[in-house]
Formats: sequence, C-alpha cells, structure tokens
Amino acid sequence: MSKNFGIIGCGMIANFHAKAIESIGGKVAACYDKVPQAIERFAKEHPDCKPYNDFSAFLADKNIEIVTICTPSGAHFEPAIAAAEAGKHLIVEKPLEITLDRCDKIIAAAKKNNVKLATVFHSRFHESSQQIKSAVNTGRFGRLTLGDSIVKWYRTQQYYDSGAWRGTWELDGGGALMNQAIHSIDLLIWLMGPVVEVSAKIALLAHDRIAVEDTAVASLRFANGALGTIVGTTASFPGYLKRVEISGSSGSAVLEEEDIIKWQFAETAPEDAAVMEAMNSRRSGAGGASDPSAINFLGHAKLFENVCNAIDGKEGVLVSGEEGRRSVEVILAIYKAAETGDTVHFPLVSDPELAVRNGGVVGG
Repeated sequence: MSKNFGIIGCGMIANFHAKAIESIGGKVAACYDKVPQAIERFAKEHPDCKPYNDFSAFLADKNIEIVTICTPSGAHFEPAIAAAEAGKHLIVEKPLEITLDRCDKIIAAAKKNNVKLATVFHSRFHESSQQIKSAVNTGRFGRLTLGDSIVKWYRTQQYYDSGAWRGTWELDGGGALMNQAIHSIDLLIWLMGPVVEVSAKIALLAHDRIAVEDTAVASLRFANGALGTIVGTTASFPGYLKRVEISGSSGSAVLEEEDIIKWQFAETAPEDAAVMEAMNSRRSGAGGASDPSAINFLGHAKLFENVCNAIDGKEGVLVSGEEGRRSVEVILAIYKAAETGDTVHFPLVSDPELAVRNGGVVGG
C-alpha cells in the first residue's frame, strides 16, 4: 500500500497533499517548484523529501511512483504530460486544466502511457456525500426535480493581490466558479447527472486588479429533465458554508460543507437513523468560506488511498480524468453563456482558448 510521492508546486495546497500522503502511510519522497524559496520552505517542513530545482531530474527519480500536481490551475498541462510520459501515476488538483483541449490531452497522455490519472475532488469521499449519492442511486428522491450548488464565500483584495496568477484567465482559468465553487459544482453534477444546457450571468463587483468574475449565477437543465442553479461568489462577506441541495418528487436533502442538514423522504429507510444522528453532531467548521487554508485533508487522504489501491489493482480510480473534465465543461459553458447571452448546449466544443481571455471579464 505504501507509495512514494513527488509533489510539483510547493504552495499552500501542497501541504494538504503532504498531510494526506503521510496519513495513509505514504512518503513524500521529492518535490519540485520553479521558485527556489518555495522548494526550500517545503523541504524544511518535510525532512524526508528530496528537493529538486531541475524538473528533468525530478522526473528521472525512480523512487517517485505518483506525482501530485499543485501548480496554479492553468499550469497543470505541461507537468502532467511530462509526468505521464515519464511513467508516473498522476493526481492533479482541481480543475484538471482550464480548457477542454488541455484536459483531453492529459487524459490521452495517461492512457497512452498506461498510468493512473485522478482529479482532486475530495468532497466526493465524505460520508455525507456518499450517503446522498446512495439515496440518488436507489431512487429515494423519486424523480429528481431540482439541484442547486450555492457557494457564497469571501476573499479579500489581499488574497487576490498575494499572487500574480490569482484572478487571471491565463493561470486561474476563471474566478469564483473555476477556483472556489468547482468542488460544489462537481458534487452537483455527480449527484444530478449530466448537464445538457446552461444560461448564465457573471460579473466582477467587489474586487480590483483581477480579470475574472467574483460573482456568478447560472441556470441548468440536466439530461434527466431536472432543473438547477449554480451560484458562486467570493464577494459575500463574511463567507458562508457551501451548500448542495437535491430535491425530488419523493425526497430532499441539503449538504452544507461536510454535513447533511436536511434529510426528508416520503418513505423512511434503515439508514435514516444514522443520518439523523449525524445531523445532531455537526462536524464542519468554517470550511474555506473566508480562509482558503481552513480545510481539512481527510477527503484528500481517501482520494489518495483510492489511487494507491487502483495502482495495486484493488479498485478503479473513482475520480478519473474524465470525471474531472465534467465540471470544467460546465464552467466553461457558463462563461460562454455569459459572454454571448445565449443558452449553451452540450456537449461543448473543445476550444483551446475558451477559458483564456486577455481583456476584462467574460460577459461582464
């Protein structure tokens, strides 16, 4: 089970990856970053980690079995392709990449080189998310009617000013949707099924010196006929826990961060007692509502464990590259709908430049 990991990108999220790796008995064997100070800081915090400032040497390290990519969103492509070609299994932070073209090429490279590829959507691994998914699969909601993702978070101007890549189309790939709300969007489409059309509005309302949206609303139609909404913002002071709401003709459930806070069905089932008991002992803190570092690594650990098991042939990768691509497609469709004012239908045409805008907010 124990695997050796190499981490690319030694910023904040790399610390969550390291904690997750160590918690499952793995080893952070090596790290690489273009910024020497970042490498030094990370290696100092993880003494068993071999620091590299040469990317080719990093990839040539035979001790590394799995590479996790923690670079800015729009800088996943090159290291992912190179790592796949070096025969390393891949765990890529969300989003998989910021265009469908890049996502498709990463997926193809992993298949060509026979390596496992996972996208980091750790929220799927929480027990509460699994319970709602099970209720969907067993038909407890009846006919699904509405699915909503609501992320009303807050980020200060200092947050955006803290990194030149933040708030850019080229490296962030978008704003409140692509960076912050994407975890809830992934949960929504995982639970509700494929999206077939989108209309949307986005805007930059409360921040300066960024090119992307800090506020967005979208309406969806799912393949099963259900309707839905996506709300995402980083301009809702002081920041509130993210919510995913699922409604159907026979039941409804509301997930707030990691906790189910509503669970009502026309017919009771044996598992309801455990859900109701958990509702009386809330586990979630503030999540990432106002502080991007205020998340736990338990979901990451379960995802990493799944990848290790997949490498050993014990199970499949639960959040594959194809799964990671789905939320990117939905978000790019929202940006396109906001830009054009039209309803966008799926599947979306793969456009290498769709998420890269050099002037102002798309549709703003």
